[in-house]
Amino acid sequence: MRVSEERLHPSLQNQIIKTLAQTLVDLKDLEEAETFLRSFFNENELETFAKRLSIAYWLKKGRSYTNIKQNLKVSSATIASTQSLLNKTGVLLAIKKIEAEEWANVWAEKIKKFAGRL
Repeated sequence: MRVSEERLHPSLQNQIIKTLAQTLVDLKDLEEAETFLRSFFNENELETFAKRLSIAYWLKKGRSYTNIKQNLKVSSATIASTQSLLNKTGVLLAIKKIEAEEWANVWAEKIKKFAGRL
């Protein structure tokens, strides 16, 4: 799909971004969200966005450029451009959500193990 080089009027741009955001919020679960993403984006677009989020998360966790390059098959330039996003509110919010989910999963496993011993 080729996107026009012409810029939208700022109010229309704001409206359509809010519509996309609301659509994402309205998806009821992980399965619906994944179905939407796989249907809406082509494979390359989806992988690009997923890698960008992974790069940001791994940088925040302290992984090296070399480790990220090897695992995600991205360039140093891609990592650097993603690193510049780490001070953006939305990116920090997304990383915080990932960390919260990770924390919840760790504690859920600990509770299962503890409950199994009772």
